[in-house]
Amino acid sequence: MTDATAITPEVVAQHGLSPEEYERVLHALGREPNLTELGIFSVMWSEHCSYKSSRLHLKKLPTKGPQVICGPGENAGVIDIGDGQAAIFKMESHNHPSYIEPYQGAATGVGGILRDVFTMGARPVANMNALRFGRPDHPKMRHLIAGVVHGIGGYGNCVGVPTVGGETNFHAAYDGNILVNAMTVGVADTDKIFYSAASGVGNPIVYVGSKTGRDGIHGATMASADFDEDSEEKRPTVQVGDPFTEKLLIEACLELMASDAIVAIQDMGAAGLTSSSVEMASKGGVGIELDMNKVPQREVGMTPYEMMLSESQERMLMVLKPGREDFAEAIFRKWELDFAVIGTVTDTGRMVLTFNGETVCDIPLGPLADEAPLYDRPWVKTEAPAPLSGTFESKDIAGDLVKLMGSADLASRRWIWEQYDHMVGADTVQRPGGDAAVVRVHGTQKGLAISTDCTPRYCYADPFEGGKQAIAECYRNISAVGALPLATTDCMNFGNPQRPEIMGQFVGCIEGMAEACATLDFPIVSGNVSLYNETKGEDGTGSAILPTPAIGGVGLLADWSKSATIAFKAEGEEVFLLCHSHSHLGQSLWLREIAGLEGRNAGPAPSVDLKAEKAAGELVRGLINDDLVTAVHDCSDGGVAVAVAEMALASNIGVTVPVVAEAPAPTGLLFGEDQGRYIVTTTDPEALRQRAEAAGVNCIAIGVTGGDAVAFDLVGRGGVSSVTLADLRRAHEGFFPALMGADAALA
Repeated sequence: MTDATAITPEVVAQHGLSPEEYERVLHALGREPNLTELGIFSVMWSEHCSYKSSRLHLKKLPTKGPQVICGPGENAGVIDIGDGQAAIFKMESHNHPSYIEPYQGAATGVGGILRDVFTMGARPVANMNALRFGRPDHPKMRHLIAGVVHGIGGYGNCVGVPTVGGETNFHAAYDGNILVNAMTVGVADTDKIFYSAASGVGNPIVYVGSKTGRDGIHGATMASADFDEDSEEKRPTVQVGDPFTEKLLIEACLELMASDAIVAIQDMGAAGLTSSSVEMASKGGVGIELDMNKVPQREVGMTPYEMMLSESQERMLMVLKPGREDFAEAIFRKWELDFAVIGTVTDTGRMVLTFNGETVCDIPLGPLADEAPLYDRPWVKTEAPAPLSGTFESKDIAGDLVKLMGSADLASRRWIWEQYDHMVGADTVQRPGGDAAVVRVHGTQKGLAISTDCTPRYCYADPFEGGKQAIAECYRNISAVGALPLATTDCMNFGNPQRPEIMGQFVGCIEGMAEACATLDFPIVSGNVSLYNETKGEDGTGSAILPTPAIGGVGLLADWSKSATIAFKAEGEEVFLLCHSHSHLGQSLWLREIAGLEGRNAGPAPSVDLKAEKAAGELVRGLINDDLVTAVHDCSDGGVAVAVAEMALASNIGVTVPVVAEAPAPTGLLFGEDQGRYIVTTTDPEALRQRAEAAGVNCIAIGVTGGDAVAFDLVGRGGVSSVTLADLRRAHEGFFPALMGADAALA
């Protein structure tokens, strides 16, 4: 296609615009667009850039608080962590690219989220990820797992930012559409935070970083559509990353940010030069004029259409103060990066592009940004599953525990995180494998706790409760290491929003999240929406992912050295369950893995009592701060039995859990997934009980540490059901090596 290409209905459809949307384009311009203008409208009005199906509902989320410096709307969220410092963070998706080309898809996902954070003046200090794969035995899955893990490690390790944790799940719903969500946290001085709103008519617009190529063209449009059997043909829409250039770009940007030269700055992410320039100009209420001949190019004969829609990586756009161009250029040349003045800020409120002396684009900015389409999609509420009927009892508690600990969702992720450099920078306090990662704020005693969380099977059964639970579990994991939860970022992964049942899932999750954020004082300060995560079959029907509102949370420790860990510390310590409920088996992993029930057949999702959740979190943080507990672990997938087993494996110290005859439904007690629960150990049981009683939280003695096994003493029921730590570890550690093979690291 060239700018002379006739704009036919077929060409419009190829650009992802509906006939009604094209009519809006005609109205906005008062004429027919040329191809470059059509391409710009297509990417700016894509779901990925405009949030046209979601932003109506996103407004329901709490986004403010005394700790919030900047909420949604900028490149990343900013929160105050005291002493003139801020934490800057965000989570984003790179789902479609990672399915098409897993290594580069995952790698450029990491690169993109890093740029979102250092664009605002922060030095990145930690990366996290949330991964969802299909069935382990699916023919493509080994290739996808190996590529994604190698891509994350390959980029993050090279750029010198530690990957400190995350989560990985498996389900058949992700067979045709895996999820790769990446999160970065950075630290900045509160008086050196940079924003993206352009200002100052006549100020120079500067392009820095790598040259522009033809990779990633239409990436944003591709990410806003269903997959079909021809998904492999979309490989050219996947960007190619260079982490070494990204490292240079980080250092050059931070060096320039130490001066007073920058007026505004924006990374070139989805939709590349188009979205960065439109966002900067529209946020500043100004116009922008670019000379496309001055854009650094790495390929011959590139057209304005290709340059504007390219998603080549490691690029930034800046507005500088007049007269500071030479100063800035010297910094970027020193770091061996491209630098070019490509345009100016105007007062027209329009985007004007010139090429070879001619105007090739002239678009009012309003319709591209604030006046982009906004849809109130029809939606239907998800009906909760019927209550479980019948009696569910384990025939072999220890045997069930072994099966669960070796299952895809609970097996050790060591094979994954050992491929990541989680210690680079020397500030990692807690390595992967605990409730939350902890990194020291360099040069201080403070620590940042970071967690990513979501339980998609709960969201599928009951989006409202599932949305609440995603926020609550993140809050719980951060509290479990002793940190005060401050704020969250989200990555909303859903299917086709034009299907009312999918839109109902989205609305339900948002409303549940909003209630949890408000009650827990845990606002959303940044995020991303990824829709159309489904694959069309030959009959044209879609197979959607489970609703997956991934949550990334950040909390603050005043003293990182006081952070709690999950490992038992000594033999002979009493084990307690802090809780407010018990025995909810619905939607549990035990039901799925042992009883063979899931989805609509597995009963209601566990309910989340947010007031009780908050009380338990406050209690646990106080206990940790006052040294009244020696180990802490939240209860989540697999319930109490799995939680104590994970604590035992982390320490190589066994535990005995008595299950008295009077206890109703021991299977529910041990494997139920009630919310708001923590397992703690202590050397001062009386002080623990007093604090729990004062907080209104149940405190139940459930065992004693010691030995070389996890044992369940079925008091009055017929002996002890136990498994040695060696056998449990063998099952727990064996899944990934068996799945990926001995040569997986070379795959």
